[in-house]
Amino acid sequence: MRSPREDALEIARKAIDAVLPENALRRALEGRLFPGKVVLVAIGKAAWRMAKAAADVLGDRILRGVVITKYVHSQGPIGNFEIYEAGHPIPDENTVIATEAALQATAGLSRDDVVLFLVSGGGSALFEKPKGGVSLKSIIDITDQLLRSGANIVEINAIRKRLSAVKGGQFAQNLHPAKVYAVVLSDVLGDRLDSIASGPAYPDSTTSEEALRIVQKYGLKLDTELLKLLEEETPKSLSNVETVVIGSVKVMCEEAAKAASELGYNTEILTTTLDCEAREAGLFLAAIAREEKGYDRPLSHPCALILGGETVVHVRGQGLGGRNQELALSAAMGIQGLEGVAVLSVGSDGTDGPTDAAGGIVDGSTITKLKEAGYDPEEALKNNDSYHALEACGSLIKTGPTGTNVNDLTVLVCQ
Repeated sequence: MRSPREDALEIARKAIDAVLPENALRRALEGRLFPGKVVLVAIGKAAWRMAKAAADVLGDRILRGVVITKYVHSQGPIGNFEIYEAGHPIPDENTVIATEAALQATAGLSRDDVVLFLVSGGGSALFEKPKGGVSLKSIIDITDQLLRSGANIVEINAIRKRLSAVKGGQFAQNLHPAKVYAVVLSDVLGDRLDSIASGPAYPDSTTSEEALRIVQKYGLKLDTELLKLLEEETPKSLSNVETVVIGSVKVMCEEAAKAASELGYNTEILTTTLDCEAREAGLFLAAIAREEKGYDRPLSHPCALILGGETVVHVRGQGLGGRNQELALSAAMGIQGLEGVAVLSVGSDGTDGPTDAAGGIVDGSTITKLKEAGYDPEEALKNNDSYHALEACGSLIKTGPTGTNVNDLTVLVCQ
């Protein structure tokens, strides 16, 4: 009999394979007519794979291409495309250099021309030109404050849009009269198009009032000039953009449920919009596991419960980790001693926080192994050091970059 860990890993692998962008992107491009020039701009963690698929379909119909992705996410040359790697989740100098290259490649286009804009998660950090009067240093500082505050992605992007010359619909606005065909791989709960990669080619639904309220809510430290920029509004309508979403966390969860059913599990998708504190989500999953083992509910054994979304971590310690690792470590404390149970939480892009791990997988023996290795799990959580704790007991998941990015997947398996 396979172990619950083996089954959880198999479910996750099949779910992530199902949302790799190649096939869906081909379907979005095949049969489309582009009368004028076509210039490709691809941004995000899945940018390379999306750009390669577009090149395979359109060939020399693409005049120029600029691909901007995270470090170590490029898989080599693509024709004559310019390929850049830059910082994530914090932008860096290479982010600005790459974005400038994209702006130059798309300059001077006519109304018959099209910018094929391929967007995936991570684009907010990877596609950035600071607005006049804003330094990259200021954007880095504010992004770091927001990430550490526990702000969700919509709140983070509401601030970043107003300090940028390309976010919040401004990239597409500046391309007018050229058309933009945006193909999006969603990493935002509910597929909010104005928040995916901070919506460079989509009208912004957030307001200046909301942005200022977020500053107050999290006690962000911004100087007077930056606060004035937050009062400037972003484009609320765009006439030159067509957008299609080709993948999302909903699809990934549905594929995970399908994979679990094929393995013989009774299956339920609990949510595709998980967005609480990571450690609280871990405690919640552990409570469900105890209910399953004690009372055979909410589903009869064997069962697999699927959750998708993006939790947050309020960083208080000095350790290393990511939201999926923190969720897994928290769950491990609650399922200690339970047999036939595993909890997996993984980032679909293959990276979790500033680490080389995609997430973590734990079972009823994890805490015992952790203590035998000399770790105090409560102290590790307190110090936000889930990476080293999970590493010590063989509970890290390392996939390398997957080529997609549609939020996170969490799986509870009870045999």
